[in-house]
Amino acid sequence: MILKAEQPIGIFDSGAGGLTVAAAVKNILPSEQLIYFGDTAHLPYGDKSTELIQFYSQKISDFLLEKNCKVILIACNTASAAAYDTVKEHVGDRALVVNVIDPTAEYVSQNDLLKKIGVIGTKGTVNSGTYTRKIAQYSPTKQVVALATPLLVPMIEEGYIYDDISNAVIRSYLSHNDLNNIDALILGCTHYPIIKNQIRKFYNFKTEIIDSSDIVAKKLKNLLSENNLLNLGTKNPHEFFVSDYTDFFKTLAEMFFDMRINLQKAEI
Repeated sequence: MILKAEQPIGIFDSGAGGLTVAAAVKNILPSEQLIYFGDTAHLPYGDKSTELIQFYSQKISDFLLEKNCKVILIACNTASAAAYDTVKEHVGDRALVVNVIDPTAEYVSQNDLLKKIGVIGTKGTVNSGTYTRKIAQYSPTKQVVALATPLLVPMIEEGYIYDDISNAVIRSYLSHNDLNNIDALILGCTHYPIIKNQIRKFYNFKTEIIDSSDIVAKKLKNLLSENNLLNLGTKNPHEFFVSDYTDFFKTLAEMFFDMRINLQKAEI
């Protein structure tokens, strides 16, 4: 199938977290139309089975293909770990498929100053061992410690940010012994950049906090350039879809995109 530069970029996540990636893509690729799908009816993905995440991911991919997307960006670490290969096989040559884990692992591996790297993510992401395995492929000498932080996604989706509750939960997780003396912390869930400043403050701004959003957006730009798929023409408006309407999603999307959005509900 021949892809065309004017086709939109499809992005999906379990909820609002992938908006951090979508916003980075918007900033780095301002001429591209984005179509975002948040699977809010089924979040969080972190406690779902691999098979169920693969099922949801294929259904969402079909939705984005129907929207004529040239790229399907899996803006969810859990889905990237559980369903990337499945989605890539399912999509075939109908679109390029990108995940958020490989570019981040590659970035970390290129920094020789980072010896011990912490990863926080959902149970699904951490239990998959994907970050540890991917970083070892690029740089076998690095030490990777991963901690599941399952309360963070529902906390963020419920709007508990920048308050005593979220600070207490963040402090409880990051005080875990496994994360002692790390050189950097990978935010292994695209929801977590929403609380990045709270995490940075916990470390007194002295530990590198690795947010995959810009890393993935730059990787996507390079991929589109290599395939002659950068849109140089006019851009259609961005579109936002969810499987279940939430006020928090709309508020967050309008904040990240600095515009009023028409949030549409879509079944998958």
